[in-house]
Amino acid sequence: MSIDVLVIGGGNAALCAALTAREAGASVLMLEAAPREWRGGNSQHTRNLRCMHDTPQDVLVDAYSEEEFWQDLLKVTGGKTNEELARLVIRTTATCRDWMRKHGVRFQPALAGTLHVARTNAFFMGGGKALVNAYYRSAEKLGVQVRYETPVKELVFDGNRFVAAITESGERIEARSAVLAAGGFESNREWLREAWGQNERGEWPAENFLIRGTRFNQGVLLKFMMNQGADMIGDPSQGHCVAIDARAPIYDGGICTRIDCVPLGVVVNRDGERFYDEGEDFWPKRYAIWGLLVAGQPGQIAYSLIDQKVIGRYMPPVFPGITANTLPELAQKIGLPVDTFMQTLNAYNAACHQGTFDHTIQDDCRTEGLTPSKSHWARPIDKPPFYAYALRPGITFTYLSLKTDRSAAVRFEDRPSPNLFVAGEMMAGNVLGKGYTAGVGMSIGTTFGRIAGSGAAAAALNKS
Repeated sequence: MSIDVLVIGGGNAALCAALTAREAGASVLMLEAAPREWRGGNSQHTRNLRCMHDTPQDVLVDAYSEEEFWQDLLKVTGGKTNEELARLVIRTTATCRDWMRKHGVRFQPALAGTLHVARTNAFFMGGGKALVNAYYRSAEKLGVQVRYETPVKELVFDGNRFVAAITESGERIEARSAVLAAGGFESNREWLREAWGQNERGEWPAENFLIRGTRFNQGVLLKFMMNQGADMIGDPSQGHCVAIDARAPIYDGGICTRIDCVPLGVVVNRDGERFYDEGEDFWPKRYAIWGLLVAGQPGQIAYSLIDQKVIGRYMPPVFPGITANTLPELAQKIGLPVDTFMQTLNAYNAACHQGTFDHTIQDDCRTEGLTPSKSHWARPIDKPPFYAYALRPGITFTYLSLKTDRSAAVRFEDRPSPNLFVAGEMMAGNVLGKGYTAGVGMSIGTTFGRIAGSGAAAAALNKS
């Protein structure tokens, strides 16, 4: 069998690459490590795409300019981003949805309680699973071949030119070009342990991490490419890491395990002490820093605390909270030192500045004379019943990546491969040096999946 384009991976970026390459006239084979029922990688757990738009567009209200999108990204990454590639992603999101619809993706207006993102993010009808299934249906109709349970362990090169892939079973699959879209190493516990190391308390933080997404992203090809001398970018300890319910499963907990009440209450560690400003910014711009914050606390655990006043003002979690009618009782139930816990809560309650509470804007309810401060939505926690949610770091994907440029070509000693391209998590660190803002992972995967697919088809068909 003669193959033009080999796509290694089975999530959003891989599918975008496969569909684009097939539209360009190339024959395409996709290799997905997961069984069919678990296909789609982390994309099956997504729900929206961050989109620039200068005017209202169907499900998107108002406007979200290129510059505002860029400033949001710049803020969460702390400047650790390639502006050229970031702006390429941003501009592409203004026009990609028509292509997505052509392949069966449907969008819906943001539902009540979806965290202030009706203006910035387009929600998939049926969520990420529906998006993945739509793309697979379209791929099948177009003649893209898909093989499941076919993980790839290494590649064969002639210089920096791709020649073939070797599967875990030892099968050799040759193609004229290839796209790497096999995800990061977030489900590889050993590599996470190595990346995070041992902290000053003698703990190995990664031992307490939960994996929000797929168990199949082991980073095998990422490690192989590193060893082959491919140009790399990013910090292996950085990634999309969210504070999630400590009762979540080890793998595939997805979005429903996230705890979204953090900005409306306080968060304490196992010593009963606060450690960060819970009201720093709107939750979609800050939720992805909390996993790393919790990872830095003793035992990699923390507790989000709220009272009755905020019930109904956030997306409820899948598991009920621990409840109590008094704060000392709540401390006892979650196993925290009561005296320190009460000192923390009393100091916080006393520091709350009386303002006009509004969880839909950055209101003037803040603390005064308290370290760490709470910048917005600060109200005393004083109305029972009280609720506590235990938090653990939930890894979504890692940012150590293959370095690339706007062509999506894999690079060796700063020279682009003529026929090997990369998309999705395997290159996301070019745009995301640290931090995250809701929906941008799908923006990166969609943009570079299509660029990689187009480049691979051109290389295979000698049109480059």
